[in-house]
Amino acid sequence: MLKRIVQIFFFFVGGTLGVLFIPELLFLLNLDDVPFLMTPYTLAILGAILFYITSFWLVDYVVNWIKFIEEKLVKAPVTDVLFGSLGLIFGLIIAYLIGISLSELPYPIINNIVPIFLTIILGYLGFQIGYKKRDELLNLFSITARISKKKASQEEEENVEKKSLKILDTSVIIDGRIADICQTGFLEGTIIIPQFVLEELQHIADSSDVLKRNRGRRGLDILNKIQKELDIKVEIWEGDFEDIQEVDSKLVKLAKIIQGVVVTNDFNLNKVCELQNVSVLNINDLANAVKPIVLPGEELNVQVIKDGKEHNQGVAYLDDGTMIVVEDGRDYIGKNIDILVTSVLQTSAGRMIFAKPKLLEKAL
Repeated sequence: MLKRIVQIFFFFVGGTLGVLFIPELLFLLNLDDVPFLMTPYTLAILGAILFYITSFWLVDYVVNWIKFIEEKLVKAPVTDVLFGSLGLIFGLIIAYLIGISLSELPYPIINNIVPIFLTIILGYLGFQIGYKKRDELLNLFSITARISKKKASQEEEENVEKKSLKILDTSVIIDGRIADICQTGFLEGTIIIPQFVLEELQHIADSSDVLKRNRGRRGLDILNKIQKELDIKVEIWEGDFEDIQEVDSKLVKLAKIIQGVVVTNDFNLNKVCELQNVSVLNINDLANAVKPIVLPGEELNVQVIKDGKEHNQGVAYLDDGTMIVVEDGRDYIGKNIDILVTSVLQTSAGRMIFAKPKLLEKAL
């Protein structure tokens, strides 16, 4: 099959060269005055026949040469073939571009001969450079890939570092549980204390109301404990937003600027952060997550403490502070009774359990 393809190639090349060069040969032989021989069809047929006859002697050499190249390419590593081919392509492109610029010159020899010479030379040089410089090119590509990967990893680390910035609001500082969470190591990253939060704490600590004053001082003590006693990085953000009055709004804007996470136990601030696509950690959510799970149908023994909001309700509390609303429990205030859990309501504001006395269940 390959032999036939080579012979057909010789046939068409002979026809093309016959049209181009046989007229000059006939001119040298003084046969250019024969009209029949000077027609393009005749010249093409003569050239095709001559090259086709020549192919019987040359076809075996050409086929063997092609097979030799094929064996070399098959045995060669893929990288050698790839970079050699890329170099050849670049060499041919450069030769083509130079040939276009030379075609404007008014010299036929330069227009016809030089582009062919440049194509051969630059194609060969391109292949050799691509083949012999393959290791350096591989290293270059690998270095580029490593640089791109390093940049991507650095960007990812920057994003993680930004997400590790935890901005504390006033309520979570006063609550105090944040210190225990930091001590256990569940809260990672850098703790950010805004200056306007400190000012609010100081204002609360200086309040004339005893309860507020105690809460403010407790918050300052918690911050002092986190900064001096715990192994966690704490930074004070000195900036402020003069155009914003509300501390919660300032916290949200600060979180957007530094791409940090707001840590709070304020239900309303939690909702505002969610609406404005600001990451938020609610301490109450964490507390609810680690509370013992109470399921409907479970029996508990509790002490009813006080009246509920609705008629004939009683209120009790678990050891962790979870409120239990006992239907028809008003008559049992101050007593320990067995109750049956009917439903559990869990929100960011806390967990609430609804139950009814087990005695009523038995009576029913």
